[in-house]
Order: sequence, then structure tokens, then C-alpha cells
Amino acid sequence: MDINQDNVMEKIVALSKRRGFVFPGSEIYGGLANSYEYGPAGAELKRNIQEEWWRVFIRERSDMVGLDSSIILHPKVWEASGHVSGFSDAMVECKKCHTRTRADHLIENDMEAKGESMSVEGKKEAELDAIIAEHKIVCPVCGAFNWTPVRKFNLLFETHVGIVPEAQSKVYLRGETAQGIFVAFKNIIDSTRVRLPFGVGQMGKSFRNEITKGNFIFRTLEFEQAEIEYFFDPEATDWKELFEGWKTAMHGFATKNLGIEASHLRWREHGDEERSFYSKRTEDLEYLFPFGFKELWGLAYRTDYDLNQHAKFSGVDLSYTDPATGRKFMPHVIEPAVGINRLMAMVMLEAYREEGDRTYLKLPPRLAPYKAAIFPLLANKPQLVELARKVHDDLQKHFPVAWDDRGNIGKRYYAQDEIGTPFCITVDFDTLGETDGKSNPDHKGTVTVRDRDTGTQERIAIENLASFLHGKIYR
Repeated sequence: MDINQDNVMEKIVALSKRRGFVFPGSEIYGGLANSYEYGPAGAELKRNIQEEWWRVFIRERSDMVGLDSSIILHPKVWEASGHVSGFSDAMVECKKCHTRTRADHLIENDMEAKGESMSVEGKKEAELDAIIAEHKIVCPVCGAFNWTPVRKFNLLFETHVGIVPEAQSKVYLRGETAQGIFVAFKNIIDSTRVRLPFGVGQMGKSFRNEITKGNFIFRTLEFEQAEIEYFFDPEATDWKELFEGWKTAMHGFATKNLGIEASHLRWREHGDEERSFYSKRTEDLEYLFPFGFKELWGLAYRTDYDLNQHAKFSGVDLSYTDPATGRKFMPHVIEPAVGINRLMAMVMLEAYREEGDRTYLKLPPRLAPYKAAIFPLLANKPQLVELARKVHDDLQKHFPVAWDDRGNIGKRYYAQDEIGTPFCITVDFDTLGETDGKSNPDHKGTVTVRDRDTGTQERIAIENLASFLHGKIYR
């Protein structure tokens, strides 16, 4: 993607709805702010990114195991973790139009519009009030300078469990997947043969009741989160080496597995005010979105804070005993955490191409929603349709594939290009080997395979199609 391309985000949003990647949430009822639904193509793309993350970081590593913990955990989990008391953002409201926004976003956006920059991470409410007043920052919606004082609001979603209203108990939808890993730590140690250092990876829904800036699926009320807690003995393992190793792995996944241009990525270290009090070091891998460099993937050295907190609040010993020395201690942890939705937004933006009147997504074939689309040259020729259907059904046993017999071939190519389908396969009269004087007898039993990126076509024997595509997709 050309990052400076005009209105690229608007184009991605339009393409996403047109081609079935992402729809506005609850659209027939007027929509629900900051919620989205993933259509047929989007569900496949998101799942492919998830499976790639799981393959690389869990399945192919001997020092990793997986977990799938509950979305609703005991409420004391969130007290122990500090989310009940400290998981909050600073909000400000325009008294004229009642627009609510995060105070830090309001200030940073105003500074960017003026060609300046200012980081306000970690600043108190009174400090944010003073900055807004000093720079006379107006409401981006109505232009008024009439704000309420900045105030904190908790990001956790509250709900209740229990059948009888008067006996219901307040619980929370999880604000992150990490806490489920810490709560399950003892069970993992007791039920497996894992030995330090090792990691536990988890992927699933998280929920945050936050005000968003409307940048599509970058920040939403619910999102897919992929987190790893990598446990180690701080006396036996150098945390700095581990930290650098994870930085390399994260950057490599973005560039090699997701196809991201390295120049569109950067690392940013958190300052003392921004970094959580229990973290010794936190860095964000940022991507150059159309609205600037923003956090994609966080990496934090959380020390032994979380296990200590849960041991304290639960009364259960969560320490680890070294099987070689018998030494008992609380492991430390390094955490790489990423939002799958942000990865998907990044992948789509990076893949977006415009060449003349052609628009296409240059997705890595492994990530593409459909690996190939199968066409009969003409939809009104039963022999072509029958054979094309057989090719489709056979390939479907190996890959997700699409079927299209609408309109002319050019329009079908156009539609599949926008979806990012890497190969289009056409069954034509040469395939049938019809002896009408026009067909090439040498092409009988072959199909035309068109490459999305180059537009080149080659004829491949039907019996070789699956292996041909596999070699191209998973090379």
C-alpha cells in the first residue's frame, strides 16, 4: 500500500462491505457504535491470521502450550489484577453537543492537526484539563470550547450471573485474555510436563467499554486478542535476552508471515509515566496506519506481579519448584499481546493496490480468504458447468475455493481481485477437447490458471491442480 494514498481507509471500508469482509454491526437496526460483523471473506481472512499466529507461536514451538480460558471469570480475578480499580481511561464531554472523547486522543489529535506532537500518557486528570485549557482545544464535532472536567471511567463491561434478580452476582466480561493464563498456571504445571522457561498462549474475545475514534476495526468494543505469558526463572534466564528474542519473533511474523513492509513498522518504548508500575520494560511494535503510527503489538516484562497478586487474593500457592534443585520461587513473565482485528486491518491496508482501473488485494496466498476461484467459461453450457463444478468440488477438499459463473470473465476477475483471491481457474472449450477446429487438442484436460498479481495465465492439467496450487500457496 502507498501510505500516502488519498482516502485509503475510506476505500478499505467500502471494499470491506462490498466484498463481504466487514459489515457495520447490527446495521438493519441503525448500527451499534464501534461494533462490526465479519462477513464470509472477512471471517476466512481473520481465521487465517489466527491460525498463522497459532501455528508459528504455539504449535511449532516446543516451549509453548495453548489455553482456552473462560470469558467470564470470578470477579476477584479482576480485583487481584487491578482492573476493577485501575483499568480506566480519562474522558471529557462537550457541554454543547455532548460528544464524549478520550482526553488523550483529543489533545494528541489537536496537536497533530497543528503539525506538533505531544504525548500525554500517564498524565493525571488535572494535567489534562490544564493542557486543554492552555491550548484552547475545541470540540472536533461542533467547534465549541466548553468541556466538562476530565474524569476517569472504567473499561470493564459489567454483567450479572444468577437466575433470580435479587440473588444475582456482579461479574465482568474479561478485559484481556492474560488473566485467564495466570489463574490456570497451577493447573498447567500440575497436568503437563512443561519446565521453565515456557510460555502459555491464548486467543479469544476480550471486551473493553471504551470510547473509540472510529478508525474502522482498529479499536472496537469486542475484539480477538492473542496473548502469550512466557514464564521464566529470573536467576537462570536473562530477561533482556528473552525480551529481544520476542521482539525479533514479533517483527519477523509481521514481515515474513503477514507480508508487511519493514519500513511501515517501528518500535516505541514506553516512558516511565506510560509504563505500568509493575513493568520493568514495555515496548510497542507500531504500524503506519493512514492515521499515523499506532500500536499494533505490545511487549511487556511484567515481572512476578500477576502471580503474586493471584496467590495473595486466592490464598493458593502459585510458586514453581525447580525439579533439578528443589528451589521454590515465583516465576517472572514476559508478555507479547496483539489484537487480531488490528492485524487484519493492517494486512488489508498493506495489501491494497490500485493499478489503472483495477483494484486488488495483494494478500499473501496463505492468508487469502479463498485460494482459488473456479469459473466455467460460459454459464449456459452444461458441459462446461458440470466439469467446472467437479474441479471446484475436488479442490474444496484441499483449500477454501470460490465459485463464480456470473457475467463475463473480466468482471469475475475484477471481483476476485478485490477479495484477494490469488488464482482464478477457468474451464473452457479447450478443457473439453472439442473438435470444432478452434480448440487445441493438446489442451484437453487442462484449465487456464490466472495469477492475481501478474495477470499471467498458464494451462495446468486438472489432475495436477491441487499440487500446483499447494506449491504456490504454501511455498
